[in-house]
Amino acid sequence: MAEDNHNEEEKLDKDSLSRRKFLRNSGFAVGGLAVGGVLGSVIPWGNEEKEQQQAANETKNFNQALMNFNQVEFQVVEAATERIFPEDDLGPGAKSLGVAFYIDHQLAGSYGFNARDYMNPPFFHGEKTQGYQGRLKRREIFRIGIREMQNYSHEKFEKGFTDLTAEEQDTVLTDFAEDNVNLTTISASGFFNLLRSMTLEGVYSDPLYGGNRNMEGWKMRDYPGDQMNYTKVIESEEFQQIEPRSLRDHM
Repeated sequence: MAEDNHNEEEKLDKDSLSRRKFLRNSGFAVGGLAVGGVLGSVIPWGNEEKEQQQAANETKNFNQALMNFNQVEFQVVEAATERIFPEDDLGPGAKSLGVAFYIDHQLAGSYGFNARDYMNPPFFHGEKTQGYQGRLKRREIFRIGIREMQNYSHEKFEKGFTDLTAEEQDTVLTDFAEDNVNLTTISASGFFNLLRSMTLEGVYSDPLYGGNRNMEGWKMRDYPGDQMNYTKVIESEEFQQIEPRSLRDHM
């Protein structure tokens, strides 16, 4: 019996040595994969490729995904907002700032459904100072307005809005702003004013909402964004340049 136990222990030792030898030869990376360190760097594991993939993932902005527009509608809005707030020597325009994404996200939420507005009939034609008085929701106004901009562009220039030159796009937008376009469902100027207002919101709103990419809109105006306090500079008599902060910087 003692001899059998001795043979069994010897066999276990050999098995253990065999496993350790296997792990030593092929499992450097097992330890390296688990805890890193020198052993993990002995065998090439495509670290460069993984680092590149990680860097690519870090540059993606998953906040910029369409929630309301289709691709054609988005492209029209992106082109129109760029003409309202174009890129120049002072900084980026609406397209680079992601304003069309801001508008898309707002229309997909409660703002687009007029959730906080009184929307029950009867509906009367209001004065310009009273704002919009109709039954259509903002997301519906945008859908109709985009379609009418496309129709008017084809009627006037025989091309879609995104295929027009910058000057031609300005002509279309000006005609909408001055009510030179006859629309039956919505007010041309009402749609333009809503588009212009939301464009400016997208330029200067917190990046958390889809626009003002990289806080470039704030940087153009030296606006500090969402600071928790100003205790470090409040007593200074000189102007202080403060790096802007987003709401997400406090998360």
